[in-house]
Amino acid sequence: MPQTVSAIVALTKNAPATVERIVIPDPGPGEVVVDVLTCGVCQTDQHFQQGEVGDNFPYLLGHEATARVSEIGEGVTSVKVGDKVILNWRAVCGECRACRKGELKYCFDTHNAEQRMTLEDGTELEAALGIGAFAEKTLVAAGQCTVIDDVEDSSNAAVGLLGCGVMAGIGAAINTGEVKRGESVAVIGVGGVGTAAIAGAKLAGATTIIAVDLDPRKLEKAQELGATHTVSSQESDAVEAIRELTGGFGADVVIDAVGIPATYKQAFYARDLAGRVVLVGVPDPSLTIEMPLQDFFSRGGSLKSSWYGDCLPSRDFPMLVDLYQQGKLDLDAFVTERIRLEDVQAAFNTMNRGEVLRSVVEIA
Repeated sequence: MPQTVSAIVALTKNAPATVERIVIPDPGPGEVVVDVLTCGVCQTDQHFQQGEVGDNFPYLLGHEATARVSEIGEGVTSVKVGDKVILNWRAVCGECRACRKGELKYCFDTHNAEQRMTLEDGTELEAALGIGAFAEKTLVAAGQCTVIDDVEDSSNAAVGLLGCGVMAGIGAAINTGEVKRGESVAVIGVGGVGTAAIAGAKLAGATTIIAVDLDPRKLEKAQELGATHTVSSQESDAVEAIRELTGGFGADVVIDAVGIPATYKQAFYARDLAGRVVLVGVPDPSLTIEMPLQDFFSRGGSLKSSWYGDCLPSRDFPMLVDLYQQGKLDLDAFVTERIRLEDVQAAFNTMNRGEVLRSVVEIA
């Protein structure tokens, strides 16, 4: 029967994220109910709160989570009750034109649970990215669960970050940027996603890895996770500094983890001829950019956008968990603080001040 639990909800645009009681329906066909264990505080949740993603308030926030399956609906065979999982917001359909071409990472019809969770008065909730994991329980599609049964409970907070931000950054380097052994990589903006891109470049075998940021604290953390050089864009011209560190040519791959016109232009001009630019920072919809068309033609190479790190959760999550367990990927370093459900609004403020890579809510 339906269950009532505590959760973090944005009731109206720009209203503080508050603890509310919500109703979780019994899972229908293809759906599962999970007990949420941990959930990272991601910038995207604040974008939902501020109405920058849509206006389907109220929003049930949270999406970067580990959980344990507690109920399964009719026809669910991919998971069973008791499985520990990482939740993902790319449950591929297997039938759209991208999937039919074998490009599952570009699935154009990823699916969520059909039923809606509600407030106690019956008001339907829009789950952030189809997950809504700032909650004691949530309802998701079975395909949004990637099993990680062999992970110790003490590692839940770390591996849960693969559900969004860390995967976005690592994937921007490995999947989208296709960083190769011996290449040079520059990452502009080393918050949570940018620092993950640094770690991804290291995993891929890049030998020159340049972190660019205004904040010396972030640059220091980027060095801990793989940057070979740092550039303070407050003290020097980022493009010139990247060129100086790459023999005067520019980096093979430049990743913009900020997503504003100024940093995109830096990324464009800081790459080598025929180099690759990867945009993983999410731009504000109102932003535009103007650049000489001749420069696009004459510099060659590729300009790519990285959505969720172009990942395939069923492939990438287990691989990265294995690297973490082997000591080759320090996911623990991304967990700056562990907080309670009621601390989410304060964690948004901490995040905006640049004081954390990730705050992680521990629920169970």
